[in-house]
Amino acid sequence: MQFGVQVNVYRTGWDAVRASVDAMEAGPWDSLWFADHFIPPGADQEQEALTAFEGLTGIAMAAGMTRKLRLGNLVLGNTYRNPAHVAKIAGTIDTMSGGRFTLAIGAGWYEREHAAYGWAFPSMKERQDRLEEACELIRLLIRNDHPVDYRGQYYQLDQARLSPGSHGEPIPIMVGGTGEKRTLRTLARYGDVMNLDGWAGGGMALEYYQHKAGVLERHCEDADRDPAEIRRTLLMPCYLTEDKALIERVVKSLGPGSVAGPRQYVIDRIGEFANAGIAEIIFGGIPSGDLDRLHQFEEEIVSVYQDPAAS
Repeated sequence: MQFGVQVNVYRTGWDAVRASVDAMEAGPWDSLWFADHFIPPGADQEQEALTAFEGLTGIAMAAGMTRKLRLGNLVLGNTYRNPAHVAKIAGTIDTMSGGRFTLAIGAGWYEREHAAYGWAFPSMKERQDRLEEACELIRLLIRNDHPVDYRGQYYQLDQARLSPGSHGEPIPIMVGGTGEKRTLRTLARYGDVMNLDGWAGGGMALEYYQHKAGVLERHCEDADRDPAEIRRTLLMPCYLTEDKALIERVVKSLGPGSVAGPRQYVIDRIGEFANAGIAEIIFGGIPSGDLDRLHQFEEEIVSVYQDPAAS
């Protein structure tokens, strides 16, 4: 099992983000992830002035601060940028980081950001159509050395070449979301990494993941794709606590199966997902700059999977 952290990059300052990145690079962590929001989610009109660092710029900066951590965004909003431009940025970051970048992308959902910055906010169907085209286009650019033509309804390429491209192996594409009709189908056709997002309201019940994995596998069969090619990951809001009131609030807020409890409970829950084929847990809910919380997770959770005797 590998472990990462989604380090918060809104409602915070860069010094706090930098402290977390430096601590993770020095610690046992495998990956670092930033969100991609232009306004902090859930902000009211007065809070919109709070800091929100742009995701790709931030992760590029983190690439220069690190040598071992894999890097990515959970997840880029497709409606914020032209996908060919995103592929170009991805190739640049992957080359500069020595092959450590994952291009993670979703359909986009936060309508207020679109209104604030003058971007169209299409219907859910159109956003899914755009995401599918974007993933097909990005995969073509990443996996071809020669110029690429593409004629979609929303995006077009005319002899476009990705240079610099992937540093070594093709940049992996994570398709964000687990919508059963469209998103998981797009993942089966064009993606390399599945991510179950515990912030999204479905909870972290093992049965919920297993159901979504089953849907993905059926889409893979339809696409003549080996489902074993798709790496499985979780973004896991995790509260390491014995405070029963906090546990109840977390479960009420995030849904059934949410991971909140004492050390052994968290270890056991992660073990369930490991046995079900999850390759990486990305923890959410550790505030940027909270090094005590970061070290607590290292000592009480991550160490168990480096040295099973520690459990």
